[in-house]
Amino acid sequence: MIQSAARSGAKVGLCGQAPSGDPECAEFLVACDIDSMSGSPDRFVAGKQHVAQAEAQKRVGGLNQELRP
Repeated sequence: MIQSAARSGAKVGLCGQAPSGDPECAEFLVACDIDSMSGSPDRFVAGKQHVAQAEAQKRVGGLNQELRP
């Protein structure tokens, strides 16, 4: 669904705490090419670090491509 939205020019975001508290969730969403995600203020820094690490892995081809739908 995220890729379909991107092809049509729509942005896709996720609201919730999961990405900020769960590195695997953040990695999965980055692998799916999500445009934005929210998180709780108390976990913002950790969540941002998870996303940055996943994006860096994706750029060098190290992100687990099996996670992509």
